[in-house]
Amino acid sequence: MALSDYRFCVVGAGITGLVYAERIASQLNQPVLLVDKREKLGGNSSATIDEETGIEVHDYGSHIFHTANETVWNYISQFAAFNSYRHHVLIHTCGHVYFMPINLKTIQEVSGKAFTPDEAREWIESSTNGSGEPRNLEEKAISLIGPDLYRLFIKGYTAKQWGRPPSELPADIITRLPVRMTYDTEYFNARHQGIPADGYDAMFRKMAGTPGIRLLLKTSFSEIAAQLSRDCTIIYTGMIDEFFGYCFGALEWRSLRFERETVPVRDYQGTTVMNYGDETVPYTRIHEFKHYHPEWEKPFNAGKTIIFREYPMAWKPGLEAFYPVNDERNNSLLRKYRELANRHPGILFCGRLGAYKYWDMDKAVAMSLEGFDALARRRYER
Repeated sequence: MALSDYRFCVVGAGITGLVYAERIASQLNQPVLLVDKREKLGGNSSATIDEETGIEVHDYGSHIFHTANETVWNYISQFAAFNSYRHHVLIHTCGHVYFMPINLKTIQEVSGKAFTPDEAREWIESSTNGSGEPRNLEEKAISLIGPDLYRLFIKGYTAKQWGRPPSELPADIITRLPVRMTYDTEYFNARHQGIPADGYDAMFRKMAGTPGIRLLLKTSFSEIAAQLSRDCTIIYTGMIDEFFGYCFGALEWRSLRFERETVPVRDYQGTTVMNYGDETVPYTRIHEFKHYHPEWEKPFNAGKTIIFREYPMAWKPGLEAFYPVNDERNNSLLRKYRELANRHPGILFCGRLGAYKYWDMDKAVAMSLEGFDALARRRYER
């Protein structure tokens, strides 16, 4: 088929784009063009199996699939079997290591007392600041968990993550802080959780291999846009402000830099993710990927391990955008771009970049399934 014959073009082969392309091909029985400027599938969820060690490395930091949404789980399970991995996160702060999120074990270790759940709640409540409406993130966090837990687990990590003191960040960045009055140290509460047993790339290739999908990698949308038909529906998963040439200004994001190291030890830190809360440590996390596949023998027999140190940084064009800065200025700017997008009914702006939202993988799948259903209904009604 010539490019001008396609009635659907999906721009971006991340989670959102793959779901849309697969649904259009399998449910509407329509050929669909799937375009991505990168050379790999999966967007920021992409992964590569290291040839030397056999370790599956998540190219843009750790990604764990987890969901309580049965529709999402049933959908994604068509393309991969998942292992039994359950995620635990620890934080290294002030010379000690604690489990996150904050739980009864964490509170007991910080306080030095064997609290019951009710006693732990009273201990937190006795230290919280109840004076007036919180004006910033720092005041909001202290009002929720008190100064001791805030200092250990929130202050330094947040300052590094956002590039400014928590006292200068909006209070609504933290709507709630998870605090468990149990000994549950699992990071996620979702019923379904795991890593694709054969790796993420195998899952993404199966999705993109759906009959009817034509995949063009290492191809930017600008290279093929002029060749598309005027009545081609475009599902655009890139940055909405970039699409419109930043005509109202650029939306603000936080980016990340990863420092990769192959270490000649069998096990570097004993877990997949270790957070670092001290501001004197320049990185926020260390990822050790072999722990995502405890069922794979080669990574643990190689005598080497691969780690990523994660450094937050300000975003600028050319860098990867990870976390939207949803403050008043950026949300106002977003409304202008959405109003402009409404004038282009043949283009759907989707995914976290198009929506200017931070979504986990399951949320991206859910929103894509809902978006496809709406697209299919509109097409049927015409």
